[in-house]
Amino acid sequence: KAIDRFELSRGVEFPTFAMPTIVGEIKRFFRDTSWSVRVPRRLQELRLELAKAGDELSQQLDRAPTVAELSERLGITTDEVVEGMSASNAYTASSLDAKPEEDDSEGALADRLGYEDHGLEGIEYVESLKPLIASLPSRDRMILSLRFVSNMTQSEIGE
Repeated sequence: KAIDRFELSRGVEFPTFAMPTIVGEIKRFFRDTSWSVRVPRRLQELRLELAKAGDELSQQLDRAPTVAELSERLGITTDEVVEGMSASNAYTASSLDAKPEEDDSEGALADRLGYEDHGLEGIEYVESLKPLIASLPSRDRMILSLRFVSNMTQSEIGE
């Protein structure tokens, strides 16, 4: 971006122009990619303000500030403070190799994630057969529906 936007006619050296642009792009990259869940920019900025205000109030009060104290300090509602605090939970992702903190189970989180979903195979079959079934005559479609959707036997369908 710095190269594309640089204008020699302005009489500014390229490094002087490029440095803020490059730093801004690096910050934008980390802001956009370091969150586990996409959080609106407003909440990302609120998280930073809350952290700064929380540190300042902790030093003044010799204890952790309450939501009401943070709200008063920043001039925002308590709901906004809670929302900003919740947003900070999405900032760092847990390692898949880390042992889960919430229970006493053995092994890493990666060892406990995922399972083979046998129902998915059936969905794949149904989706791939839909165009073929749609091209069948209505009587044949009805028979297939009674047999495989309604689980009727062939003799029940024949009656």
